[in-house]
Amino acid sequence: MTSSKRQYRARRRFSPEQKADVVRLIVHGGESIAQGCQRLDLSESAVRKWVKQAQVDAAGGTADALSTEERQELWRLRREVKRLTMERRS
Repeated sequence: MTSSKRQYRARRRFSPEQKADVVRLIVHGGESIAQGCQRLDLSESAVRKWVKQAQVDAAGGTADALSTEERQELWRLRREVKRLTMERRS
């Protein structure tokens, strides 16, 4: 029995502009996410997240999902609370 080892490629980072371009190609390109991902050599799960986030951003956020701006503000506020908590303990 041969054991096959799956080779993983290094994690790639994409700028917000690159993500927006991919979402635009997928949404307005007339092909499925799977087809677009295969053609662009991207993982389907990442692109699905990008498309979903773009839809949330277009709607200005929803009851169960934060827009990108809201996520950034939440991250900033959590960091500030952490800093203030540390200062208070000192």
